[in-house]
Amino acid sequence: MIQKSSGSGRRILTYPAIHPCDSISPSTLLNSLIDLGGDICSYKSKVFSVNQRNARETFRQIANLLLFLQEIRDTTPDLAHPVILSFSELHLTFQKIRCLLEDCTSDGTRAWMLVNSDRAANQFRIVIRGLATGLDVFPLSTVDMSNEAKDLVELIIRQARKASFEPDPDDKKAVKDLMRILNHFEEGIAPDPIEIRRILDYLGIHKWSSCNKEVKFLDSEIGTEFSNGENITKLELLCSLMGFMSYCRCVIFDTVDFESQHLNGQCSNISKDLKGINVDDLKCPISLEMMSDPVTLSSGHTYDRCSILKWLRSGNATCPKTGEKLTSTELVPNLVLKGMIQQYCAENGIPVVVSRGKNRDISRTVMAGSSAGEGAMKMLAGFLINKLVNGSREEMNKAAFEIRVLTKTSIFNRSCLVESGTIPHLLKLLLSEDSNTQENSIAALLNLSKHSKGKCVIVENEGLDLIVHVLRKGLKIEAQQHAAATLFYLASDEENRVLIGENPEAIPGLVELVKNENHHCKRNALVAIFGLLVHPENHWRVLASGVVPLLLNLLRDSEREDLVTDSLAILATLAEKIDGTVAILRRGALQLLVGILNTSTSRTGKEYCVSMLLALCVNGGLDVVARLVKIPSLMGSLYSQLSEGTSRASKKASAIIKILHQFYENNSSSASVTPVLPREQFVHVW
Repeated sequence: MIQKSSGSGRRILTYPAIHPCDSISPSTLLNSLIDLGGDICSYKSKVFSVNQRNARETFRQIANLLLFLQEIRDTTPDLAHPVILSFSELHLTFQKIRCLLEDCTSDGTRAWMLVNSDRAANQFRIVIRGLATGLDVFPLSTVDMSNEAKDLVELIIRQARKASFEPDPDDKKAVKDLMRILNHFEEGIAPDPIEIRRILDYLGIHKWSSCNKEVKFLDSEIGTEFSNGENITKLELLCSLMGFMSYCRCVIFDTVDFESQHLNGQCSNISKDLKGINVDDLKCPISLEMMSDPVTLSSGHTYDRCSILKWLRSGNATCPKTGEKLTSTELVPNLVLKGMIQQYCAENGIPVVVSRGKNRDISRTVMAGSSAGEGAMKMLAGFLINKLVNGSREEMNKAAFEIRVLTKTSIFNRSCLVESGTIPHLLKLLLSEDSNTQENSIAALLNLSKHSKGKCVIVENEGLDLIVHVLRKGLKIEAQQHAAATLFYLASDEENRVLIGENPEAIPGLVELVKNENHHCKRNALVAIFGLLVHPENHWRVLASGVVPLLLNLLRDSEREDLVTDSLAILATLAEKIDGTVAILRRGALQLLVGILNTSTSRTGKEYCVSMLLALCVNGGLDVVARLVKIPSLMGSLYSQLSEGTSRASKKASAIIKILHQFYENNSSSASVTPVLPREQFVHVW
């Protein structure tokens, strides 16, 4: 009966509640109410950053109501059915109260709750009125209780209707102070650190990790609001708060505490969150596919957003899994499950499912979103440059780390930091003898290399040689991994592909990284090599590096779909030229490629397989075709690509089928050729 709201993915300041089913017994509903009331009272021990007075009044009302409910349970074991209406209303109200208390005590949402303190106060007023409504319809005549208990009910009703639940004056003052600082950002005036600390202290934000939680929450809310595109004022306020909190995180907190993953080389173990998880629970019950945007219905069951929307738009008003009639069609994002799905995909080499919404589209970050957010970021860029130039070793490391964090998903932040001149200073830090400083600097440069001007600035400041130096001799494997990824982004420019290929250490360094056991290293190196192959002159350099046997061994041994697909992409590109075909055939790859084509679940991987087989047929001549004709399983896989493969895979499979059929027909008199299909099943594909 009781469902914990924490971890449900409920959006802040939303109060979904599930109505108890009609068939529930009065005693069961009463016990659930008492348990839920106890759960509400447990929030007394938590820290309320806002609406403290309203929370205290709510606890007092709930405590009185629990006395009444417990007396009913003790004195009236056989409750009459008419009490269900009252208990159901109270149960709905209790659920909303718990959500509201959770919002007021949640870490990471304190700044947003502060600027919405008046809205929260109003919600306290509404839910307490809900208690009075539920008690109004309670049939006191049907239960055997003391006069004191009945008097208590009437007292609760009167007080619930009289209680004002106004915004806390201290909250109002803190909001006013915060808005003054946001105005300073808009006007280009550096705020007083003492005023900032006063606000942070009021909110209970005393360390870097707490501030970082605020930034992450605000970023998530901005993504959701951007996809909705309805409330521009709310979106601007969120962006302003994001700028404020980002500024606080970098400027106010000198040290990054243990919850950071990268400043001192610490890594969180996300795998433990997935222990005991049934993979089927990550799939939509309707589509049976991994969910990209899981949402929860009023029934409590979760579905992929696109699937359940189709269900509802078809006129269905029930839960697909249970058949239960829905009390509401509201879809509540299940952010916790979405995070677990992304973790699972990352750890198992499964391409991350991209939501059809705009939450994951960082094109929204081209602009700061508000004048205050823009001003905060520009001031912050100047602060970080100063630390990179004049700071101590620890301050330089932290500045590089902060740039790394700021530029991870924000295009505006990248642009701002590129324009402010951070890149030359980060490049110098690549030669640092401190492994963490080197790793944070190359990771920051990786993010900045995704910006078009950032690429130019890196190359103009002789950054290629420094990045290749980290690739070959990085102090940590993570630094080498980031260097490979940086080369991939730089190689998106034709001139850079030429320069990287001409560096005698670049391609051998990438090939060496493929040998590393870390799959992130392998992946980054593979995609960088593939990007360099766009330039024809890099073809022979990649072949000379000895990559072919390495990739064929990876195809035989790797269980990761992404690594197999990337390896196939490189081999298929190499096979387009005769020297690449020779290198692949010398290693006896034909049977291996056919096996992958038969068993792979990746459409992209199958496409590369088909492309490579066609190139081997064209460049390898009749000897290759003769060997392929003798592999019985090949033709079935090729025909499946005609209907199930990508458009390119279908065309190339058609071409191979034609080659094989022509070869068989031309050599049908030879006893040495075994037909792939009985003659009557041959189909000419033109």
